[in-house]
Amino acid sequence: MEYKDYYQVLGVPRTATQDEIKQAYRKLARKYHPDVSKHTDAEERFKELGEANEVLKDPEKRAAYDQMGNQWKQGQQFQPPPNWNEGFEFSGRGAEAGQSASGEPFGGGFGHSDFFESLFGQQARQPRQHSAPAQGEDHHAKVLIDLEDSYRGAKRTISLRMPTVDANGHVVMADRTLDVSVPKGIRAGQHLRLAGQGGQGARAGAAGDLFLEIEFKPHGLFRVDDRDVYLILPLAPWEAALGATVDVPTPEGQVSLTIPPHSTAGKKLRLKGKGIPSGSVNSPAGDQYVVLEIGLPPANSDKEKEAYRAMAEAFDFNPRRHFPSH
Repeated sequence: MEYKDYYQVLGVPRTATQDEIKQAYRKLARKYHPDVSKHTDAEERFKELGEANEVLKDPEKRAAYDQMGNQWKQGQQFQPPPNWNEGFEFSGRGAEAGQSASGEPFGGGFGHSDFFESLFGQQARQPRQHSAPAQGEDHHAKVLIDLEDSYRGAKRTISLRMPTVDANGHVVMADRTLDVSVPKGIRAGQHLRLAGQGGQGARAGAAGDLFLEIEFKPHGLFRVDDRDVYLILPLAPWEAALGATVDVPTPEGQVSLTIPPHSTAGKKLRLKGKGIPSGSVNSPAGDQYVVLEIGLPPANSDKEKEAYRAMAEAFDFNPRRHFPSH
């Protein structure tokens, strides 16, 4: 996927005001409109201009785009960093595909690039509100919590950032902190609703709500797949061959696990009910899967080397037995 330098597309510096962005877009859109332009690449340029304008005219999208830094170049191969938008508060007015945030058509109905979709696709598809005009907008943000918080429930203080436009037309960030109760059993991708914490209503209208999308912070031991948790468990060769009882970590603490004899690398052992706890009667607890990995001890001393030689003599074992013979 190629990086899109939207500032370069519109020919404006990153310090441009919102009015300067609007003026640059209008000028170039007239120049490259497919109905009037004689440029051979008018259609493609018009599409790029519309997408750049869609991002930079919207303070929220522009601030989110800017926070990835300016080290990327137009056309460079790019993948969004994991959870790049964590803690970033969006309003609920997300634009429909093929429209600007104000609902005006852009780009001749060409739609968005893969780059745009990777950053803003979900935001752009947030449903529009159908409440009274005075009702405040719902806001959305992604927050990261510890996996252990889902097992026990927790109270956490989170920080959110939301862009606003200052008196000089520049996009600036407003910070706020909130105290949040994380319920036991919450899973990645679920949302917490904070009533009245969204946009302010007009003319004494009720405030909107804030919806927090939950993701887990990367963990040094565990990988999460929906309700299930995975752990790679290293074993010594003799533990795998002869069987053993070993202490295994879970997000709730250690448990004893019996390793059956003749275990091989990649074998999965299930700890029933040790995954994400149940959040309701309709949400059963997940499981923890322990994936076995065989570790080889180094042969540094003479004694250790001799032990390997003894193994070579004791076993009729050829790990390449399945290779075709010449």
